Amino acid sequence: MPRIIARKNPVVFKTQAIRVQASPEALRYTPVGSPLSFVQMQALRRPISIADPHQFDITVANMGVSVDLTLEWQGRHFKLLVRQERLDQGDEVLKLISGYVPAHELRVPLLTAMTEIAEELLLECSHGWLQGRYQQTWLPTPYAADLPVDPNQNFELMPDRGHTRPVCCGTQPLIERPRAYVHLPSNSLQLVYSLRVTLPERCGTLTALHADEILDSKSGELRASLDEQHPDLYLCEMNDRQQPGHIYTLKKGVLVIEKPTQLWLSEAMAEQTGWVIEAERCAWPEGLARL
Repeated sequence: MPRIIARKNPVVFKTQAIRVQASPEALRYTPVGSPLSFVQMQALRRPISIADPHQFDITVANMGVSVDLTLEWQGRHFKLLVRQERLDQGDEVLKLISGYVPAHELRVPLLTAMTEIAEELLLECSHGWLQGRYQQTWLPTPYAADLPVDPNQNFELMPDRGHTRPVCCGTQPLIERPRAYVHLPSNSLQLVYSLRVTLPERCGTLTALHADEILDSKSGELRASLDEQHPDLYLCEMNDRQQPGHIYTLKKGVLVIEKPTQLWLSEAMAEQTGWVIEAERCAWPEGLARL
C-alpha cells in the first residue's frame, strides 16, 4: 500500500509566463505578466508551432526543470529515472526528476531542481534516510517527520557537465549551464541540469525509492506518497560507450532487474532541433543515449 508522507495546498503555487528569445548562439528568457495559479498556467499549456527552431521570440506558458542524474553504485554507472503515469495522454513514461518552477525561483531555477531532488529521490540506508547536499548547501528534508534522516551520512550532488550554449535570465547566465528547449506540445520552456550523485562509503544496504505526488480530486490536496513494493525509481545502467543496458530497482543493496511494460521515455530525451522539441515521448533505448 502507498504510504502518504506529505500533504500540501496547490493553491499557494504561483508562476509567470516566460518570454523566450532564442538565437543560434544563446537563449534568453524573461518572466512576464501577472502571477499565474496552477490552474491558469495549465490553461495556457496548449500546443504551439515555431517557424525557425534556431531563432525565435515567443511567450510560453511556464518554465519547468528536469535533472539528468548519474549515480555510481559498486563501480557501475546508472541514470536515474522515475515512472509517471500520464492520464491526460493515456501513456506511461520513464522520466527525469522534474517539476514546475514557481515565480520566486524563475531567476534561479537551480533551486527548484534541488527541491525536486529532495522531494522525489528517497535513499534509505540502515540508519535512516540520506539528506542531500549540493556544494556545501543542504537540501530540504520535506518528509523528516515521517522519514527520519540519518544524522551521520548524506549524499553529495556535483555538477556533471554543462551545455555548450548559454542560457540567460535577462542578462545573467545561469550557473551549471543547463540544456534548454521549448516543448511545443505543452507551450513551455524546459531546462535540464546534469548532476552526479555521490553516495557515502557505508551504504551497502541502500534502498532507492521515488515519492509520487498526486492531486486528490476530493480534498484538493497534493499528496506525496511512497510505495516500497513499487519503488518507481529506476537505475538504467550505462556501459563504457554510454549506451543503455538493463533497468534495475535497488532494494537493500541488491539490484533487481525490471522490465517495465510499454517502455517509453519522456520528451526530455527526444530528438532536439535547435531549441525545440516537438515529440510527446520517445522510444527506449535511443532516448536515454541522447542524455
